[in-house]
Amino acid sequence: MKLYFAPDTCSLSPHIVLRELELPFELIRVNNRSKRSADGGDFYQINPKGYVAALMLEDGRVITEGAAIVQYLADLRPDAALAPPSHTFERVRLQEWLNFITAEIHAGASPLFNATLQEEVKTLFRDKLCRRLDYVAQALDGQDFLLGDRFSVADAYLFTVLRWMAQFSIELKCWPTLTRYMAQIGQRKSVQAALAAEAASREVE
Repeated sequence: MKLYFAPDTCSLSPHIVLRELELPFELIRVNNRSKRSADGGDFYQINPKGYVAALMLEDGRVITEGAAIVQYLADLRPDAALAPPSHTFERVRLQEWLNFITAEIHAGASPLFNATLQEEVKTLFRDKLCRRLDYVAQALDGQDFLLGDRFSVADAYLFTVLRWMAQFSIELKCWPTLTRYMAQIGQRKSVQAALAAEAASREVE
């Protein structure tokens, strides 16, 4: 498999999951500005939407959208239990979290990457994000992971988007539960390996 990624983007989530599952894969960096991949290709030919992540399977088919990619990967190794079995209520809970992270935190944060956005508009987006973080912190109170006592693909995704908050002047230290959560996830070998690989990709720019 090939994972098309860019540093500091949502592609970190499937990257972490691939390493958690110890699946063989090739990392291919994408330049978000030129839309050229490190292997010289036109990324639009891989994903016409033009953004990472994209996972190319051995047969050439491509999966896009992080929430879909991580569930596909988890189902390749059900013994690793990164996602509850399909057709269970627990799987619905996982999908509920993935959709919430996508729609309310990931999409909610996206406008704040626009440096030209007026400050009063940024404040509105920050305030809404903070309310969403209140909810997440409350859900994590008294448990280690989003689904309880076991790391899942939803945690890989949440960790990924929460790393962006400091860029938007949202300090996670305001939520001790989230600070603890991020420190705990950050200690996982898969997370450290994925972050190290992303850092190394910058060195060859």
